[in-house]
Amino acid sequence: MNTPDPSKPIVEQLGRFGPGGSALGAGAASLGQATAYARALTLAHYENFSVLSSLVPRDLRDHFAAVYAFCRWADDLGDETWRLGHGQEGARDAARDLLAWWRGLTEDCWLGRAQHPVFVALRRTAERFALPVSPFLDLIDAFEQDQRVTVYQTWDQLLGYCARSASPVGRIVLMLGGHADTPPNAELYAMSDATCTALQLTNFWQDVRRDLLDRSRVYMPVGQTGLGPQELRAMADRGHDPEARVRFIRSLRPLVERTRELFDAGAGLPKRLGGRVGPVVWLLGAGGRAVLGRVESIGCATLWRRPRLSGPAKAWLVARAWARAALAGGRSGDPRAAAAARHAAAPASPSVERDSSGVPA
Repeated sequence: MNTPDPSKPIVEQLGRFGPGGSALGAGAASLGQATAYARALTLAHYENFSVLSSLVPRDLRDHFAAVYAFCRWADDLGDETWRLGHGQEGARDAARDLLAWWRGLTEDCWLGRAQHPVFVALRRTAERFALPVSPFLDLIDAFEQDQRVTVYQTWDQLLGYCARSASPVGRIVLMLGGHADTPPNAELYAMSDATCTALQLTNFWQDVRRDLLDRSRVYMPVGQTGLGPQELRAMADRGHDPEARVRFIRSLRPLVERTRELFDAGAGLPKRLGGRVGPVVWLLGAGGRAVLGRVESIGCATLWRRPRLSGPAKAWLVARAWARAALAGGRSGDPRAAAAARHAAAPASPSVERDSSGVPA
């Protein structure tokens, strides 16, 4: 088998597909095999991609999957090395080594050398769209930073991290959609950066507890909140203590408000992009806004409870995205677009928290 098993953890397959792996030494996977793996990995790990892929233009789906496979591998090499049985420090050392290896494969890919299945698929995408290597290296930089920095002191420091961990993905999507990184498109890229940063921050505010207890990371700027790892750990077991709850909520709420301002700064992007990739970008941004709304609806008490979107709320967003695609002419004649447009025009289900989510129409 020339490709990994998409259903198994990536780090558990490094013996064959990691540094010096036996499968890599046996020769590169074919483009067809590599593309099929990227597609299967995306479907196996990204629960919403089966929905998003129907919004992504058919000729772009394999390219989106190739980019996702790159990101999935880089992310897991940085965050999942605990599966190798190392302690916390050992896991970070292993992650640094694996990310350095991944960086080398990335640079080789842009020099025309690709043997790992992910890069066999990604090489075609990079060549087809003349993608620069810089956003991919920026993503690796961010995952490497995760091994060095576990506590953020200032808002600007956190935004600097997001510029490497989130913004590159949006920039790649713009390039796949035919919007080159050129001066005439500077405003599009600024709106994309704002949206991606807001999405990353929303994920942080949603996962405060998990990041703290499972990964020993604190993204809430300590210099602004006064809440470092020790204080947060002590508060995590005091969910019924009004003093602890009030202190945490008052610390997180201003961060949530600043995050919403970033969503607002990027709100015009989907319309500017049109029907080809605009509906996908809208769905991602609207989903992020909805999650941020859920953070607010539970009182910003995410140190004790992780907010989630309900099934009906997700379905409503998808219907809205299809309606936008139909109105933009991006899915002309597609019966799913027509059905979604009718559904979106109907009164919202009471279980869909549209007001608290702040999702734009």
